[in-house]
Amino acid sequence: MCAVFGIVGYGSVNQDIYDALLLMQHRGQDATGIVTSSGKKINVVRGNGLVRDIFRTRDMRNLIGEIGIGHCRYPTAGNAESFEEAQPFYVNAPYGIVLCHNGQLTNADNLKNTMYATDRRHINTDSDSEILLNVFANELQKSSNGIRVDPEQVFQAIVGLHRRVQGAFACVAMIPGFGVFGFRDPLGIRPLVLGKRNTKSGPEWALASESVALQGLGFSLERDVLPGECIIITEEKEVFSRICSENNSLNPCIFEYVYFARPDSVIDEISVYDARLKMGKRLGEKVKKVIEKGDIDVVIPVPDSSRPAALELSVTLNIPYREGFIKNRYIGRTFIMPGQEVRLKSVRQKLSPIISEFKNRSVLIVDDSIVRGTTSKQIVQMARDAGARKVIFASASPPIRFPNIYGIDMPTRKELIAFGRTEDEVRKALQVDDLVFQDLDAMLKDVLSFNSNLDGLEASCFNGSYLTGSA
Repeated sequence: MCAVFGIVGYGSVNQDIYDALLLMQHRGQDATGIVTSSGKKINVVRGNGLVRDIFRTRDMRNLIGEIGIGHCRYPTAGNAESFEEAQPFYVNAPYGIVLCHNGQLTNADNLKNTMYATDRRHINTDSDSEILLNVFANELQKSSNGIRVDPEQVFQAIVGLHRRVQGAFACVAMIPGFGVFGFRDPLGIRPLVLGKRNTKSGPEWALASESVALQGLGFSLERDVLPGECIIITEEKEVFSRICSENNSLNPCIFEYVYFARPDSVIDEISVYDARLKMGKRLGEKVKKVIEKGDIDVVIPVPDSSRPAALELSVTLNIPYREGFIKNRYIGRTFIMPGQEVRLKSVRQKLSPIISEFKNRSVLIVDDSIVRGTTSKQIVQMARDAGARKVIFASASPPIRFPNIYGIDMPTRKELIAFGRTEDEVRKALQVDDLVFQDLDAMLKDVLSFNSNLDGLEASCFNGSYLTGSA
């Protein structure tokens, strides 16, 4: 899961890209990069680390130009430690193309194996994003007249890309002297939105993974990019769009609403915050059925993404809501940190209990999900160490039993605490007194209720049903 951003504006756009990446830092903390274009010249700064650590004053001075793209990386494919895999990626021919990608290709290995023999292109990294870039470049070369790129050539190249590429992807790309364009996978799994900002000089346009990036920069949210659609914004601020794939349907990733997206974002016309509130209400109704009345003294969220669900759950149960854990905001999101050892070390650095909220109480701890169980188990132990008389754990999402192959770091079933275990066995593994999971059918129904235009939700990590085929 990564963040992508592209902009065509008046004057230098480097600060806008920087600010947008800061607003979407939650989507990836491993690496970041910005590329701008001034005329035909490309300016690049990228590296491993957070946005605030990579870009210095001297870098911003060099990132000149009225068009540009940026990326925050959360690795699901490739080498997380390699500087060479920081995005955006660049390829020289044809025209010079820069691309950044959110998602994961399911046929990357097959594409890579045929890339040299068929396309005469060499892949330098283990990243599927570089493969995606080279597929597009090869398709664009087929439609190129060798002189100047135009929107029709780009659309035809995206048509060709869709014929070859499988998986989940939302991309922004840039061609110097031409403009910025974005495109989305035919199933609409990964999010991408279009925004507009009116200035004295004229309209400026941007593409982003989340609407919060547009809102923070003063852009209005125009609409979501449709499944299979490509939107082109030329340097002259002209906007072109076309559906470039067949058999399109809208199936956004359910985990965006559960965990990844910021609550103030709107994805495919659904407020993430409202979706989480509804998950909390539904979870509260289930807790009422399975936990005896009077057996819970206080509801405590695991900050931050579970707060809306925990708040609505406490209202449903008519039980006090309390902030029992204080979060160190200088520690990243543990779920997306690479490596189990780093995750284990980070939990106690990240969260600190307020003793008075736990001592001699029966506490209901609410989290958005339970993935590997390492974070949850340590949180339970922290509650007990703080003096909790009883610890009940509630997950606002169902048990995660299957790997995700569309851009979320759940690569093997053995890493998932719910794989091969009953809910009671998960409870014992977490060492909690009671455990309540959200029901899958109820969660899907609740999220779908916000937008009747959705064809479904990508929920393979919960039900093992993969929209592009088996894992």
